[in-house]
Amino acid sequence: MDGAAGPGDGPAREALQSLSQRLRVQEQEMELVKAALAEALRLLRLQVPPSSLQGSGTPAPPGDSLAAPPGLPPTCTPSLVSRGTQTETEVELKSSPGPPGLSNGPPAPQGASEEPSGTQSEGGGSSSSGAGSPGPPGILRPLQPPQRADTPRRNSSSSSSPSERPRQKLSRKAISSANLLVRSGSTESRGGKDPLSSPGGPGSRRSNYNLEGISVKMFLRGRPITMYIPSGIRSLEELPSGPPPETLSLDWVYGYRGRDSRSNLFVLRSGEVVYFIACVVVLYRPGGGPGGPGGGGQRHYRGHTDCVRCLAVHPDGVRVASGQTAGVDKDGKPLQPVVHIWDSETLLKLQEIGLGAFERGVGALAFSAAGAFLCVVDDSNEHMLSVWDCSRGMKLAEIKSTNDSVLAVGFNPRDSSCIVTSGKSHVHFWNWSGGVGVPGNGTLTRKQGVFGKYKKPKFIPCFVFLPDGDILTGDSEGNILTWGRSPSDSKTPGRGGAKETYGIVAQAHAHEGSIFALCLRRDGTVLSGGGRDRRLVQWGPGLVALQEAEIPEHFGAVRAIAEGLGSELLVGTTKNALLRGDLAQGFSPVIQGHTDELWGLCTHPSQNRFLTCGHDRQLCLWDGESHALAWSIDLKETGLCADFHPSGAVVAVGLNTGRWLVLDTETREIVSDVIDGNEQLSVVRYSPDGLYLAIGSHDNVIYIYSVSSDGAKSSRFGRCMGHSSFITHLDWSKDGNFIMSNSGDYEILYWDVAGGCKQLKNRYESRDREWATYTCVLGFHVYGVWPDGSDGTDINSLCRSHNERVVAVADDFCKVHLFQYPCARAKAPSRMYGGHGSHVTSVRFTHDDSHLVSLGGKDASIFQWRVLGAGGAGPAPATPSRTPSLSPASSLDV
Repeated sequence: MDGAAGPGDGPAREALQSLSQRLRVQEQEMELVKAALAEALRLLRLQVPPSSLQGSGTPAPPGDSLAAPPGLPPTCTPSLVSRGTQTETEVELKSSPGPPGLSNGPPAPQGASEEPSGTQSEGGGSSSSGAGSPGPPGILRPLQPPQRADTPRRNSSSSSSPSERPRQKLSRKAISSANLLVRSGSTESRGGKDPLSSPGGPGSRRSNYNLEGISVKMFLRGRPITMYIPSGIRSLEELPSGPPPETLSLDWVYGYRGRDSRSNLFVLRSGEVVYFIACVVVLYRPGGGPGGPGGGGQRHYRGHTDCVRCLAVHPDGVRVASGQTAGVDKDGKPLQPVVHIWDSETLLKLQEIGLGAFERGVGALAFSAAGAFLCVVDDSNEHMLSVWDCSRGMKLAEIKSTNDSVLAVGFNPRDSSCIVTSGKSHVHFWNWSGGVGVPGNGTLTRKQGVFGKYKKPKFIPCFVFLPDGDILTGDSEGNILTWGRSPSDSKTPGRGGAKETYGIVAQAHAHEGSIFALCLRRDGTVLSGGGRDRRLVQWGPGLVALQEAEIPEHFGAVRAIAEGLGSELLVGTTKNALLRGDLAQGFSPVIQGHTDELWGLCTHPSQNRFLTCGHDRQLCLWDGESHALAWSIDLKETGLCADFHPSGAVVAVGLNTGRWLVLDTETREIVSDVIDGNEQLSVVRYSPDGLYLAIGSHDNVIYIYSVSSDGAKSSRFGRCMGHSSFITHLDWSKDGNFIMSNSGDYEILYWDVAGGCKQLKNRYESRDREWATYTCVLGFHVYGVWPDGSDGTDINSLCRSHNERVVAVADDFCKVHLFQYPCARAKAPSRMYGGHGSHVTSVRFTHDDSHLVSLGGKDASIFQWRVLGAGGAGPAPATPSRTPSLSPASSLDV
């Protein structure tokens, strides 16, 4: 038994075979370089006249011929080119018999042409067919110019003499061969791709010429990516140019930012509810339906360039002030925080306040009782408090408030010279004097609220003014404190040396845990919203509890309260839901959303529905027509990708642990639960006929499963192995037999699934294959969407419409783009749409291309865009692009 092969000998034998193959490859590469250099040196010594390059192919005497080893390309002559590449314009070559004394092997058959690289790695290494093998039919269509020594070609100087051209040509061959040796590396480093496999037969190889008219090349992080031009495209110039005739109009925004913001829910005079998420302020009319203020539905103010943090409504119930956080533009330059005052009826900006005056962001703001002034607290270390003239946008006073967090600010409605701020362990009462109409001459003096015998809470998140002049505050201890003016206490003096200070005159324990919201109703009663206990309580005079209701646990705690029409109440929650109802009948959701970063998105194959998942571990199915959540379940793990079966009966969901589920879309039951590896899954995709399911993993493998007709059962069919980095995107061919895939190191690989999950070594043969979907971000049909100087992560998602007219792109700069399809021109123009406040992680068209859905990343927002045809309502006036994917002169910002 000692001589028998043990179970551990298999891996060792495979490793030895792999090393032997690598050694053979390196030896062959060295022979190729030596032969090319020897040929170049020999020609330089002989100084061959140019006429010999146009010779008749008469065989040379044996003594004058230096034969090259097998695999060296034959002598090639330049021909006129009919197509160009994106970044390199190398000469197009065609095979011809060698002149006397320059034979490089057997003469090529008449009419033969050079073939493209057969197994080129995305890093630049390649191999190709040998001399004499017939080229791809119908691709190279060289013109037949008169036999002249000065036949024009690209990359040749107008001053170069004919005698120099053979040297340039062979020098280029030598350099290309040298690059092949440096960049190709071993078969292991290129994901096991065989560098010798090519259409020309075994043993033949050729350096990376990137022939014009056959391929285009782009670079990501300096790495070349070669893409082959389909045979039906004669010239890149014939491809469509300009932005697409289709446009997008923001139809609906799912979600509400209640998780980490305050001052975010109000009701306007029109009855519309105003709140914000991402960079959009939403005006929502309960009841739904399309239209403006009189018809219901949603309208959107989209004037902000970064996430909105707070709101305030003018006493007239029409004008709105909204403050945004600081951000960065496409070049990494900071965008300054600012406050917009705008008209809620026309959605037009009336005034821009504080550009360059605030740091980090606008944390809180409030109008005065008459609406003439606006007080603002920024997010700087000193939390600067400033007062502004609303009509002129002029700063009247400014002061450092405190180094502690400031959570709320407001003018006393009975006295506009009194401003109150509250936050971490403090309540401050500010007196504003002078400076009206004179920039910067006003003064602000602070009086600190005295807690006296009462326990000082850690946070005071909210307060409200009572009609009698007292102030109620809600704190983190669950207490409602009543503050009133009182004589100064010498034992606990307030700051500022004032004779009169504010102190607590009453206390009521209202909630278990913190109080997040207080609201004064029209009848004089007060509503309080609790955090931990999720209770909504109505208080009468003397803080006597009158009525209460509890918010269901899955909606989270109360974040904000607004009084609607009649007895109706609107409640915002910490789980980004907006509820509508009253204390007697309870509350039901009208707006819902995710609470953490989103990544997974898929649209239903026959209905206007879509499914989302993300880091909040929720899997949600949305109805795009009713703009409502159909259902949601807890995945217990982070969901990163999803795809519907073509029947729509089941949906597959990939998780961050290597586990994937198949759920029945009607019963929501898990019908399949499988684990493939322990790395996160980045893409799941059913074949168009529903017979296969492909699972792309971060372990560099695509797992293929056979699927039953109803999609409920699956069995392992095979694995596609060959990528050298994690899988990012994949698509099926229309016949369901092949896969195109992208990886984290910018590879484009093709797979024959029906033939046993084999990698197609010759990527050139896939140039004409038609794809059922196009979500791969790398490929000839979409390379024009990439910006110059991209680091390879600027585009997160891409989706071609079902009618194959447009491509939607989600980028890292909070923008959604719309390009024409195919998009195969560098720096292609697009229509660009803002609104997201974080990187856009995914885009998908609905089944009938009537809508586009986009996901914000960390802003947890879902945007539903209406796709308008060329004859539909157009977008807003175009302005230059601010994202790096487009040049300023070639983009439309709408």
